[in-house]
Amino acid sequence: MPVERLCLLRDDDVYSAEVDCRHPPRGWTQVRPMQVFGLVMVRRGLFLARADGVEQVLDPLSVYVERPGGEHQFAHPCGGDSYTEIVLSEPRLVELLAGDPTVPQGLVFTTPRMTVRQRMLAARARGRADAFELTELTLELASEILSALVPERVVAGIPVRVSARRRLVDSARAALAADLGSSLDDLARTVGCSPHHLSRIFREVTGEGLARYRIRLKVVRALDRISQGDTGLASLAAELGFADQAHMTNTMRRSIGLTPGALRALLAAEAAEAAEAAEAAGGRCPRR
Repeated sequence: MPVERLCLLRDDDVYSAEVDCRHPPRGWTQVRPMQVFGLVMVRRGLFLARADGVEQVLDPLSVYVERPGGEHQFAHPCGGDSYTEIVLSEPRLVELLAGDPTVPQGLVFTTPRMTVRQRMLAARARGRADAFELTELTLELASEILSALVPERVVAGIPVRVSARRRLVDSARAALAADLGSSLDDLARTVGCSPHHLSRIFREVTGEGLARYRIRLKVVRALDRISQGDTGLASLAAELGFADQAHMTNTMRRSIGLTPGALRALLAAEAAEAAEAAEAAGGRCPRR
């Protein structure tokens, strides 16, 4: 069966990919054991899944939960289809499920927000988002799916006290200020919690995700350096962790509506206007 797989994110604990199955054979695939935990979100089409003899219909409004140790088969009665696949390591799954890796069998029905996040993950991967942002997006999506399956366990690990949440977020902000190049895992280890809980609490306290906050910090630093006269944009982009100069330019345009060149021109115009005003003020005759 021709299968095209576009890897969105791959590390030791989190994997996500967009998968297209074209011209699949009729009938059921061979029985195969599942060795990892996975979430399958249909993007287009319809297919059937059989887990330990129980058959389920999967369409774009459902998520199939693959549990380690089970035996699975698939069938594609309507021809080709496509889906998003998320695979989590056991340690990362334990973090999301408040210490208990046991995953109940079930089919999760999506919400509109899950569907948007599914597309956003693929779009940001194609838009050259870094691993920090893609990890956060993937964990947010996985957490929302698991929340629909076992809500009481997903929320169990979140600090309750407002002061505890604020301290955690302040620690994360301080760590980001010290090193914008830290990964989400590194940042979580620094503040002493799981990446998912850090991301979730950070959004609750600040109103935006860690990845977005980190990008805005990069843009502010770029603004400061350019306003100080830094003209080496390629080296500045590399220093701040952008993929290249074009990536920095596009990020600044989206964030503040100005490219580095436009910002330099604006600052130069403001400086010239201020100089002219000062010169005019200095040439006036004092009143008697």
